[in-house]
Amino acid sequence: GQQRVLDEAIVSSVAGHVRSESEFGNRFFHVRLDEVGPREIELTVRTVVERRVSRVVPPVQSRGLTAEERARFSPFLAPNRRVPVGAPILDPIRAEIRSRAGGEDPAVMARAIYDWVVDNVEYKKVGTGWGNGDTFWACTARYGNCTDFHSLFLSLARTEQIPARFEMGFPIPEDRSAGRIAGYHCWVEFWLPETGWVPIDASEAFKRPEARELFYGTHPADRVHFTRGRDLRLGAEHRDRPLNYFIYPYLERDGKRLEASVETEFRYRELGTGQGVSEAQANAAIR
Repeated sequence: GQQRVLDEAIVSSVAGHVRSESEFGNRFFHVRLDEVGPREIELTVRTVVERRVSRVVPPVQSRGLTAEERARFSPFLAPNRRVPVGAPILDPIRAEIRSRAGGEDPAVMARAIYDWVVDNVEYKKVGTGWGNGDTFWACTARYGNCTDFHSLFLSLARTEQIPARFEMGFPIPEDRSAGRIAGYHCWVEFWLPETGWVPIDASEAFKRPEARELFYGTHPADRVHFTRGRDLRLGAEHRDRPLNYFIYPYLERDGKRLEASVETEFRYRELGTGQGVSEAQANAAIR
């Protein structure tokens, strides 16, 4: 859904600065420790967010991109490390989708891609390999979590020259006014000239078949948006490989990713009613 940040406070046991990465403008709190000792770092972020339903009525017909639009939306047409564009592994799926769509109209193709992903990928978390937002995994295993569903959508849409972007955040339960949030959620928006960005949530459509039409063109106000994009680099001091996606704390030492003990907790509480105001709190303890 749409959101507006009304207030934000950061409480940290060490000094740091809020910065933004250059490609998508994601903000992050950056801490540099010149001397690392046997101590715990604690960080709390409290944000007051006004949440609203985001709804777009997708057109039944559209046109291809102009040269100017292809240049403007090039970040949302390009591949990512785990999100290939135009890869041979996509060809059999694209053939099925084109047969279903009966043409190459971008609006028709977008809907056909959505329907194929919902019909052919299963939401489950079994074994290892799922949860990396890996199109190759989704094409072969045909199951995963929200990252896998939406990476496949990204690959197929971008291959058909439909700009699409990946977004991450946290789900807000609709049946409780306060509590703990167990984990992240992600979704996708694709762009058509007639409407702009169109929200979809293919993994929720799989889990809630009765809401399949709702999740094509609508994001309910049941989520808080944190970050956008893939293959992210958090500033000039981020020297190891880019982040596949950014939702949890990231640490480096001597230019290499540091696998330290990080405990996180995410909580929320409603400050209004219905589509209203919520306070989200993220806590991290790094040892």
